[in-house]
Amino acid sequence: MRVRSIRCAVPFALSVALVLAVTLTGAIAQTGFGAQARLISGETRISGDAAALHMSLALSQAVPYRVRVLGEPPRLVVDLNTVDWAEVDLGDMARSVRSVGALRIGYLPDGWARLVIDLAGPFVLSRSEQRVDSVQGTSQIDLELYRVALEEFEQLARNEEQFAARTSAALLHPNAHVAGVRFEPRKPLVMLDPGHGGIDPGAERDGVREADLVLEFARHLRETLLRRGIFDVAMTRDADEFVSLDGRIRAARAVGADLFLSLHADALPEGLASGAVIYLLGDKASDDSAAYLAERHDRADMLAGVDLTRNTDEIARVLMSVAWQDTAPRSRALAEALVEGVDAGGLRLHRRPIQSGAFTVLRAVDMPSVLIELGFMSSPRDLANLQDANWRIGMTEAISDALELWHERDQALQPLRRQ
Repeated sequence: MRVRSIRCAVPFALSVALVLAVTLTGAIAQTGFGAQARLISGETRISGDAAALHMSLALSQAVPYRVRVLGEPPRLVVDLNTVDWAEVDLGDMARSVRSVGALRIGYLPDGWARLVIDLAGPFVLSRSEQRVDSVQGTSQIDLELYRVALEEFEQLARNEEQFAARTSAALLHPNAHVAGVRFEPRKPLVMLDPGHGGIDPGAERDGVREADLVLEFARHLRETLLRRGIFDVAMTRDADEFVSLDGRIRAARAVGADLFLSLHADALPEGLASGAVIYLLGDKASDDSAAYLAERHDRADMLAGVDLTRNTDEIARVLMSVAWQDTAPRSRALAEALVEGVDAGGLRLHRRPIQSGAFTVLRAVDMPSVLIELGFMSSPRDLANLQDANWRIGMTEAISDALELWHERDQALQPLRRQ
C-alpha cells in the first residue's frame, strides 16, 4: 500500500476543524469518491486497557474529520463527513475494552456522522492520523489516547457548550438514544464577509469606497436576518480594517459557520457590467471579467504581504476533491436561490447572474460559499442604487428570502446525502 499521511500532535488534534490525509489526484480519479464512505469490516478495530485506547477506522475512502475530547464526563468525539455506520458493530468491539465506558453513533442535522465514546477516565489524544492508499483510495484513521492526571485532562478538554453550539449536541450525552432521537438543531450560522477594508479600500468612485458600502450593507443584512430569527449571523469584519482572505475563511471556521457570503461591489475597467452577480468557486473563470475580479481580490493580500501559496498545496487539492463533492452542489443551490430571491424582489440582475472564478475567499470547501457582487460601482445606475436606502432594504429582504428558501430546500435534501 502506498500512502501519504498527516500526523497531529495533541494541541492540533484537539482543535483541528478538518483533518484529511493527502493522496495524489490519481487515487481520486480511480476510486470515484462519493459523498459517503463506509467502514470496512475486519480492518476496523478498537482496543485498549486502563492506561490507553487505540482506535483504527478503516474506510472505503478518505473523509474530512474532526476530533475533540470533552469533559464531565470524559468523552472522545469524532465527527466524519460522512460515514455509513451500518456495516460494522463498533459497540460490540468496545464492550471488552476497559478504557471505554459506552459508545454512541449517529448523524448530525447537517449530515456529518458522529461517534461518541464515553471514556473510563481522563484520556487525551497522543496521535491523530489518516493514511490513504494511493492505489485503492481506501483510508485508515488511527487515534491513540493515553491516561493523564485529571488536572492535565481538564486543561486540554474542549468546552462542551461551545462545541455543541458550533456543531450539534446530538449524541454527546450518555442518556442520548441513538436510534430515532430528535435533537433540536441550532440555528444555521451565516458568515457575512464585507470585502476589502483597512489598507484595501476596494473600488472607488466619486469619493465613495467599496469597503464602506459593503460594510454598511452587511450590517443591515445582519439586522434583517437576526430579526427574522431563522439564522444566527457573524461577520468577518465590523469596522474599517484589513482582514486577509485566509483570515476570513479561518474566522468562518472558528465560529462554526454553515454558509459563507462574501459581499462586494466592484468596478470593471470597461464599465459595461451592471446588476447583481453570484460567483461560485471555479478553477477557471467564466469570463474575462471574473478572472479580473478574482485577481483583483487576491492582489490586496499580496500587497499586504500575505502568502497565498499555501492555499493551493496538496492538502487543499484533496479537500477540493473529497469534501467539495458534498459542498459544491449546495453552493450551486445557494447561488440559484439567491438569483430567485433577487429576481422576485424586482431588483436588477446581471445578464449572466451566476458565474465562477478562482476566488481564494471561496475555498472553504467545508461550507457552501458564494461571492455576491451587489452591483458594479463602474455603472452609474448601480452606484446610485448602492447608496440608496430603499434599494438597500429591498436587497437585504431579497437575500434574506433567498437564504430561507435555500435552507428549507437544503434541509429536505439532507437525508438523501446520507444514502
